Amino acid sequence: AAVAFKNAKQFDQAREACLREAEAHENNKAAYEQAGMMLKEMQRLPEAVQLIEKASMMYLENGTPDTAAIALERAGKLIENVSPEKAVQLYQQAASVFENEERLRQALEMLGKASRLLVRGRRLDEAALSLQKEKSIYKEIENYPTCYKKTIAQVLVHLHRNDYVAAERCVRESYSIPGFNGSEDCAALEQLLEGYDQQDQDQVSEVCNSPLFKYMDNDYAKLGLTLVVPGGGIKKKSPNAAQDKARGPAAVGSHADEEEDEYSGGLC
Repeated sequence: AAVAFKNAKQFDQAREACLREAEAHENNKAAYEQAGMMLKEMQRLPEAVQLIEKASMMYLENGTPDTAAIALERAGKLIENVSPEKAVQLYQQAASVFENEERLRQALEMLGKASRLLVRGRRLDEAALSLQKEKSIYKEIENYPTCYKKTIAQVLVHLHRNDYVAAERCVRESYSIPGFNGSEDCAALEQLLEGYDQQDQDQVSEVCNSPLFKYMDNDYAKLGLTLVVPGGGIKKKSPNAAQDKARGPAAVGSHADEEEDEYSGGLC
């Protein structure tokens, strides 16, 4: 009946049929997921996600964790544009299930989705923790080049949190990752931190506009392009130097002459 209702585009009746099937066969976990998909067709996404979550819990109880994690990911995709906060929770749950099953690559995919949504939502404290989790797993599976990229993302997140100390510590700790010291990623981050510390917006912008930063995942590339150093981003110069630049070369010469002749007539 549920299939017939679905084919007839009568999604409400199809949902009811799926739920009745699930209630009649409490161990029929897929029926809850199917009912959720009917609600998706009706654009009732929060209710759809609730049923798919219930199905995933039943998959776990029945000893099929992979199916549970896939259901959680599916629910995350459904709700991502409506409630990013809920999607983050679902992706993190899916990652936890995959990690428990030692399916680390799938866990990393889920964590990556969660990290990007957290950055997009400016939940930067949580994003920093999520990125650290990703980085730890990449290091565990010896995917060191991706660790370098996650370090760049971490540093950008910390600087947007106005936490230079955490950003510097993040780079310092990454020296223990094989190949990081001496890599172009390391050199770029050292240059970025130097510019940020010296309040040199030009240097910071030059690094953040380099291909290494611009071709990261879009959410992290945006962090680089919008990074502003403290103090208005003006490189420190002496007051005289700033005035001389405004007055031109001739003024520089006359200013120097004035300094030489300041005491030419004696102290009195």
